[in-house]
Amino acid sequence: MIPAAGLATRFLPATKAVPKELLPVVDRPVLQYIVEEAADSGIRDILLVTGRGKTSMVDHFDRRPDLEARLAEKGDTKRLEAIKRPAELAEIYTCRQGEPLGLGHAVSYGESHVGNEPFAVLLGDEFVDENEPLLPAMLDLQARTGGIVLAFIEVEPEETNRYGIAAVEPSEFTVEAGETVKVTALVEKPQPADAPSNLAIVGRYILPPEIFDAIRRIGPGAGGEIQLTDAMALLLAEGTPVHGIVYRGTRYDTGMPLGYLQTVVQLAVKRDDLGKAFSEWLTQFVEKDLLG
Repeated sequence: MIPAAGLATRFLPATKAVPKELLPVVDRPVLQYIVEEAADSGIRDILLVTGRGKTSMVDHFDRRPDLEARLAEKGDTKRLEAIKRPAELAEIYTCRQGEPLGLGHAVSYGESHVGNEPFAVLLGDEFVDENEPLLPAMLDLQARTGGIVLAFIEVEPEETNRYGIAAVEPSEFTVEAGETVKVTALVEKPQPADAPSNLAIVGRYILPPEIFDAIRRIGPGAGGEIQLTDAMALLLAEGTPVHGIVYRGTRYDTGMPLGYLQTVVQLAVKRDDLGKAFSEWLTQFVEKDLLG
């Protein structure tokens, strides 16, 4: 499940008509990187929780016979393969969230699609390096624990009020993607003085189907919204095991303009077709135009 119904106000006016999830990182939209991450982990069923003005996200994963025919006529096989790839990644389904009222509220819309199975939630503005995967380890850990599995990064203490923060203790489980921990408490966006650790929940969750009932039983939390962290904390208090993986690989966060620009630059310099020329220009720009 990919919640993608937000208004993306940080990117206005660009996102007035174009969903933030379709902003390009070089020549692929952010959303495609996320679906590719899921597909590489063996997930082929994707539910997009969308909102008003977001139908173009679904269009991106459709076939375009007219464009394909034109590229085939020109013999442009590289671009032909590139535009066919999104439709081959997974089966894409959608549902509409009438009003964005928090992550927990968005997740609740997937209940009829998910049924009685564990599922992954991938936020629509971040992804990890394909050479440093995280999702397979999370899926494996959830299969062993049967509960909730979260992804954590370490943040500066003064940044805790931007994230869900966990209190943790050592875990007996091991995975290749990072250190595993057992979660003992979850707090949504605590002030630094009240934060139980500096381990922040980031945009990957493996959840059991019981989360839907928990979402129904919580009230509005931080910001007056239905918070997924509060629903997970309720299940934790009732005995559901919660574990996390502290990820220290490369994570790209496109949720704010600075992070988006950093992601574009980081991935551009890695490209075989662009990297060398772009790196040379960037070095020259920084040394001469910025530093004088």
